[in-house]
Formats: sequence, C-alpha cells, structure tokens
Amino acid sequence: MTRAALRPLSPSPLRSYGPVMTDPTAPTPQPRRWPVPTRWSYVADAVMGGVSRGELTKGIVADREATRLRGTVSLENNGGFIQMASDLTQPPPEGARGLALMLWGNRLEYDLRLRTNALSRPWQSFRTAFTAPPRWTALSFDFDDFAPHRTDQPFDAAGLRRIGILAIGSEMQADIAVGETWFYG
Repeated sequence: MTRAALRPLSPSPLRSYGPVMTDPTAPTPQPRRWPVPTRWSYVADAVMGGVSRGELTKGIVADREATRLRGTVSLENNGGFIQMASDLTQPPPEGARGLALMLWGNRLEYDLRLRTNALSRPWQSFRTAFTAPPRWTALSFDFDDFAPHRTDQPFDAAGLRRIGILAIGSEMQADIAVGETWFYG
C-alpha cells in the first residue's frame, strides 16, 4: 500500500538571495478548489462476520463542525475494520488533481480509499494510507498517489463514486474526524 505524501495546498514561495521584482498588479495564482458534498455513513466488518464496533456522529470536534468515526477494531472472526464512507453525487470537475480533507485524529494510521464505476467487487479500491493529525489539518491526496488494490483497472477520476476512510488491519481504538472535503486542481 502506498503512503500519501503530504503536499501544501498552495504554490510554494520563491526563494531568492536578493531583491525580487514583481508586478504588484499581477494576480497571485491560487489553486482551484471545489467543495465535495458528503453524506457519511458507517460500515463495519460485521458485514463479513467480524466483531469490530464503532459509531459515526456529527457535532463539534475541537471547535469545528465535523463527522467523527470512533470505535474498536477487532481482528476476531476474520474481521478488522470500521469505516466512514460517502457516495458522491457527481464526479470531480475536469482539471481536479486530487482530494483534500480537513482531518483531526489520534495519530494512528488510517486508509483513504476511492471507488470508481469500473470496480464491481467490494474488495476492489484505489487506496493510500495516512496518519491522522492531532489537530485540524488539511491533507491533500493527489489521485496519482492511490494504488490499485485487487484490480487491473486504471484510476479514472471521471468515474469516482465513493470515498472511504477506514480504521483497518490491526486492533486499535479509532478516533478520526472529517471537516470539509474538496477536490483541488
């Protein structure tokens, strides 16, 4: 599995060792940003006989409106995950390079998984791992950073239909919250 590279959401400043002449009337380039409407739902390994338990709540987390996934991941009965997932109402706009989320969590590793219309089996996805930051942080994930899992299909952003955040693969106490979600270009 790949691990997401953290990227700034804006162009990095130029470094120089002397005065820089700039046109004060030129616009500053800004990354494009498109909000993603989300309706998060809860899924657990009980669908395959597992015994992990959790909950999905909406409310204020560390002074910000968010949806929060909390629970206990157990490996008993061939289980091992809890998930918050959102089906998309429309694909990313043309020119979108990736997905960004405002995240808060308990410093544990989670998976971010994308599903497209080309995937027909529940175990297929495009995925990357990340560590949940202990304070609200915007993390960006370029579509190119997602590795295909159990599929030969290429990732096609135009077919993106589902986003999932999973606590998976090891016994753990999950606690992660999502604020805003957006595509960027």
